[in-house]
Amino acid sequence: MSTTIVAKPLTKAAFAPFGAVIEPYDEQEQTADNSYVINNGYATRHHAIAECELDGGNVGMSIFRAKKREVPIALSVMEYHPFGSQAFFSMNGQDYIVVVAPKGEPPQSAADLTVFYAKSHQGVQYDANVWHHPLLALDRDSDFLVIDRIHGEGNNCHELDINDWQVFVEIEGEQTSA
Repeated sequence: MSTTIVAKPLTKAAFAPFGAVIEPYDEQEQTADNSYVINNGYATRHHAIAECELDGGNVGMSIFRAKKREVPIALSVMEYHPFGSQAFFSMNGQDYIVVVAPKGEPPQSAADLTVFYAKSHQGVQYDANVWHHPLLALDRDSDFLVIDRIHGEGNNCHELDINDWQVFVEIEGEQTSA
């Protein structure tokens, strides 16, 4: 039997249990401490939107090239990183799907998963130990800037095979499997 999950729009409030949404502060969130004019008035800094968690190792920046997922997309694996957070931001202006489950015990079924539809201008930062599916690029192959822990001691990527769950994601207005 398969399960269908409707992808929710990615918002800061809905994603907060899993990490941070990387996008500028809106007018209600802006304070003198988190948004201020710099560079002689030619830029505004939206400060500390997300903060890197790190347990040993170094923070590195990488580019992941995610292949376009053909519809239907079958979820295959969930993973988590115990020694640091991991941030992703689309470099090609492409929307994508984010699948997460809470920190801690491995997800047991599709009921433990939350699915978000991320717009091209939004990045995500998963907190350490948050279960997540690898990148799900839509429309075309896409590059993502990735900021995460590199060169540290210990296994920082634990995986759970979920191929047999047969979970499908529905995007409002169209059917997509994930």
